Amino acid sequence: MTAIVTIRIQEEDFDTAREIAALSKGRTDIGAVVSFSGICRGSEHGDVIGALTLEHYPGMAEAEIARHANEAMVRWPLNGLTIIHRTGRITPGENIVLVVTASSHRQAAFQAAEFLMDYLKTSAPFWKREEREGGGNWVEARAHDDEAARRWIKS
Repeated sequence: MTAIVTIRIQEEDFDTAREIAALSKGRTDIGAVVSFSGICRGSEHGDVIGALTLEHYPGMAEAEIARHANEAMVRWPLNGLTIIHRTGRITPGENIVLVVTASSHRQAAFQAAEFLMDYLKTSAPFWKREEREGGGNWVEARAHDDEAARRWIKS
């Protein structure tokens, strides 16, 4: 069967169960589906977060995500994957990102999902602004995210 790759950047919310079902429906070659859902938190280190606003570079973001999706398809025996990333204003409890990977076996699905999330967290062309009491701030890259992403670099 042909691998299905879906990449969407959108303002609208998504239904995680519906996306998993769409990827795996009618597929008898899939033995494992791994999903990661990123959800907007309402606080960070005790500080209230009112909302996040996510921006992206249209065209470039889709192309870069597709490039990494293709790399995942080459590195692991995947039968399909879905990546959805929201933009715009997102309030606590709402979905931000979804990565779903499908393979015949769980190890490939888990590793590919981690690889894709590490990329999205560190290198995808998105910018995130937090709304907090007294103003907002752009979210800086975090060293622990960069460290997690380094494990995927081929030497």
